[in-house]
Amino acid sequence: MPEALQSHWEALGCGFPRVAEVFPDCMRAAQTALSAEGVTAYIEQARFLGKMGRGAEPILIFLEEWPEIARLVGEQVLPDIMNFIRRMSKSPNGKAITPFLQSLPATARRLHSHEQLRDYLAIALDLMERTTSSVHGIHQTFASPGLPELFKKTPELLAQLSLGGLKKWMEYGARYYHDHPERQIDYFSLQSADSRAVLQRERHGTLLADNERSLSLYLRGLWQDEDMLIPYSSAFDELRKPVPYYDKLGIRLPDVYDDAHGVTGLDRYRATLAHMVGHRRWTTAIIADNLSPFQRMAAEFFEDSRVEHLAMREYPGLRRLFMALHPLPAEDACDPEKESGVRHRLTMASRAILDPGHPYRNPHIIEFAQRFHQLMAQGDASTQEICDLAVSFVARTRRQSDQLASIHFKDTVIDYRDDNRQMWKFIEQGDEEEAFDEPRKIEPGEELKGLPPRHYHEWDYHARSYRPDWVSVYEGLHPSGDPAYIDRLLAKHAALAKHLKKMLDLLKPQDKVRIRYQEDGSDLDLDVALRSLIDYKSGAQPDPRINMSHCNNGRNIAVMLLLDLSESLNEQAAGCDQTILELSQEAVSLLAWAIEKLGDPFAIAGFHSNTRHDVRYLHIKGYSEHWGDETKGRLAAMQASYSTRMGAAMRHAAHYLARQQTDKKLMLILTDGEPADIDSKDGRILIEDARQAVTELDQQGIYSFCINLDPKADEYVADIFGNHYAVIDHVASLPEKLPQLFISLTK
Repeated sequence: MPEALQSHWEALGCGFPRVAEVFPDCMRAAQTALSAEGVTAYIEQARFLGKMGRGAEPILIFLEEWPEIARLVGEQVLPDIMNFIRRMSKSPNGKAITPFLQSLPATARRLHSHEQLRDYLAIALDLMERTTSSVHGIHQTFASPGLPELFKKTPELLAQLSLGGLKKWMEYGARYYHDHPERQIDYFSLQSADSRAVLQRERHGTLLADNERSLSLYLRGLWQDEDMLIPYSSAFDELRKPVPYYDKLGIRLPDVYDDAHGVTGLDRYRATLAHMVGHRRWTTAIIADNLSPFQRMAAEFFEDSRVEHLAMREYPGLRRLFMALHPLPAEDACDPEKESGVRHRLTMASRAILDPGHPYRNPHIIEFAQRFHQLMAQGDASTQEICDLAVSFVARTRRQSDQLASIHFKDTVIDYRDDNRQMWKFIEQGDEEEAFDEPRKIEPGEELKGLPPRHYHEWDYHARSYRPDWVSVYEGLHPSGDPAYIDRLLAKHAALAKHLKKMLDLLKPQDKVRIRYQEDGSDLDLDVALRSLIDYKSGAQPDPRINMSHCNNGRNIAVMLLLDLSESLNEQAAGCDQTILELSQEAVSLLAWAIEKLGDPFAIAGFHSNTRHDVRYLHIKGYSEHWGDETKGRLAAMQASYSTRMGAAMRHAAHYLARQQTDKKLMLILTDGEPADIDSKDGRILIEDARQAVTELDQQGIYSFCINLDPKADEYVADIFGNHYAVIDHVASLPEKLPQLFISLTK
């Protein structure tokens, strides 16, 4: 140990041999970066970490990293960091200290200021306190399962989230998984679907989902291309770093782009699409089998430059975007003695082709940039001709160091370019290669079985925000039964039907409106027909719209009848020898008959749920179907089971009702109880979600009304529907009351 550092070493009082080896270098870095008071605090806090009983790892990390952290965020944040470490060491969370210290340098680089780092520590402390659990009756506490996982993922999280977004993401995990250790670990290690969904929701930048329409119009208007835009996530694969590409299913783009290099996220999408459409328009697949990996890489770089050259010829304004996004590697950045420079040279060549004012003096770079432009001036060149030029470039610039395992990557990633899979076709396909034009392989068990689920958010009234993609709704056609059963029910209520018919006749629109100038219609429009005949006789082009039709004026409404098919419908109705389900079938049959008489477009669907992962939505009658034997058969086969997750069913029903081209839209919900499900511990949460669903429907112009058969419904139904509900205490009167309610709502 040097004499100048001996006093510091003695003050450290550390007996770990590994620490003694690095201490001189660490102290020299600390004396350069820290003030005299900072060096004293540095030794003092390192001593505490060494005496803490957690081995050499914490003190080693601190000694090596603190000078750089202090340079980034300031020495004044050290007491806050050490207080946080002391809180962890006094709790069962001591194992999280090492991951915390390991993540601290990257965290400091992302946060930049001591104020933000203190806020981060406060968030982490709140998570630790909320997820450190104790067992009732046993004086013992257990460590937070998610805290070490959080620290391991913090650099990745802060690369995508603001500090506010990170706080919301952590609060979500603490709230819903504080009592489930395994799920908590999955959440904070970014393994669970919920974790990824919340992360996506809180990410900043320009989202593809928000701009898909404008980008599709950009493709159509400027490039006459109408392929589907499909997002992929760049958040969860830091190792492979996925890049844009296209295949037979559509154009794959990152789900979010941040502003970068003075270019907005939206313009980055436009540059990426322009480059990919250039490949789709001008690139022809060539044989890859006889080319080495270096030659193929060079061919891809030169072909990228060719399609951009052709794209800029059509739209010169693209040059500004390409030059801003294309890296400008320094000519002397790659050390040929230590690393392979193939990517470095190819990126310089690509930049020289794009930028006439490039700074490079390498004769090969200058020569091949000139040869490229000469080749393009002779007739645009083909993919094969550009490939030949690229092979020549590799041969002329080849070095022995190109075979080194260490490759120079700095300033060589051109992230708006795709992966060029469309350039190659293979005569002999290997296990790792797949021809671009080959049909997509389907793995065993991947075949689609029925419709895939549709995911809906669910309202969390505690957090005042949505749980993203929380509920899976599976829809299908209801099995069919005997339609004669419904006919018998209608015959049973013939007297009631006769009374309803009189009321319906008063509701039917009486005013008829003539719609003229129709090619197909119910009547001939004599005025137009005579004019067309005169035109025909005089040699002019006659108007073929010589018919007219009529429509009723004064009633324009679409109806969705949503039926709760939960298990409780199998119970016997009070004061009656029928079940609630049987009475519901009678009432719905009469209502469907009444609406059919009025001529309103209407649909009938039922729902039940078995946890949030399995909400069943069953179509009984669609808007395009008439009230006939098929729909009667489905209604006759109606069965009740499971639970009532009402909010998700209402949102899915609104998906169909909102598409109806009518002035008014009415959703009738027939239920016998409050929203509930077996995976919901909080009895209030699904009531609040249904209430939020009603608000969403109202914003879409859909009027919702609930017919409730629960005698205790007054305790909750007003919280969901306001005053848009009716409670039928005597369920036996449902067949009479339901059609009358509909008539009163729509008269």
